[in-house]
Amino acid sequence: MSNIGPTPSEIRAYRTENSKLRERDIAKNLGVSEAALVAAEVGISAVRIDASPNRMLERAPELGVVMALSRNESAVHEKIGVYEKIEIGERTSLTLGENIDLRIFNWVWAHAFAVTKTDGDTVRRSLQYFDKSGEAIHKIHLRPESNLEGYERLVADFRLEDQSQEFTAEVFTKLPSGRKDGFDVAALRDQWSKMTDTHEFFGMLRKLDVDRCAAVRAVGEDFAWKLTDGVIAEFFQKSVETQVNLMCFVANRGIVQIHTGPVSNIQPMGPWINVMDPSFHLHLRMDHIAEAWAVRKPTKDGHVTSIEAYDADGEMIIQFFGKRKEGNAEMAEWRSLVESLSTTSAAEAA
Repeated sequence: MSNIGPTPSEIRAYRTENSKLRERDIAKNLGVSEAALVAAEVGISAVRIDASPNRMLERAPELGVVMALSRNESAVHEKIGVYEKIEIGERTSLTLGENIDLRIFNWVWAHAFAVTKTDGDTVRRSLQYFDKSGEAIHKIHLRPESNLEGYERLVADFRLEDQSQEFTAEVFTKLPSGRKDGFDVAALRDQWSKMTDTHEFFGMLRKLDVDRCAAVRAVGEDFAWKLTDGVIAEFFQKSVETQVNLMCFVANRGIVQIHTGPVSNIQPMGPWINVMDPSFHLHLRMDHIAEAWAVRKPTKDGHVTSIEAYDADGEMIIQFFGKRKEGNAEMAEWRSLVESLSTTSAAEAA
């Protein structure tokens, strides 16, 4: 392979030789982005299409029932349903469907492909969206019951003139998340205690220039307490036992994907813990979780409690809430579940 990186034909050859590896692992081994892997198949099994999320949202209902997939480095969140209750915005758009519930940050989406994979008699079709660095943002996978004609119309309408196999990744400049130390803890506690809505949290962190994980660590045990290592497995076990209606959030820089409802079928496998329910699949790398916290935020309807898991860099991997409608108090059974989880003492957490 050349010094400037593998060519599309070299990428395809390596992919064929290592077909059992996951795409993210193939990309990592080659030193390219996941989008570069897909681009190398343009004209073979992939078509470059318009990457506008709003244009996709306007047409996605035509696909019928599909699987929506969003992931970060440590968690894969899959929901089966239809794109509905869509709200188009200039910078942020939403879907508020019963199953597919998304918050989309439009400016991040930069590249897209329609991908067709054939495995024996099985044909798998998907729409795949990436940021300018080639990181995957969102994928829509067709299912046997999906509207194939609607998919083919969409691909034809979205097809770009540029059908090159080359992919040039641009560096995605990460926005600073705030100070990890040296901030005023008293001011943090004061502002935290005055919140009346959970959505005020991000504004508070920006105003105080405080990193999210650092704020959780510093605010004090009346607002956040550290949970023991491995607590997420305990959390899932208790969620199944109680059948509590929870909300599960997985995000990357371009999207937040949400599941609302109980979970039932939990399957550990190696470092992964998997939820394999009829319309919700979650794959979570437990070994990537460096710390987990129970977090309490004041609102006009009383405290709202969440579980937050962070990686070794202090980046959020996954977040859980109890199902709650604006104007209603938090469910007692959710709060009881969170407060029953194994904790780490303040001395150990320090």
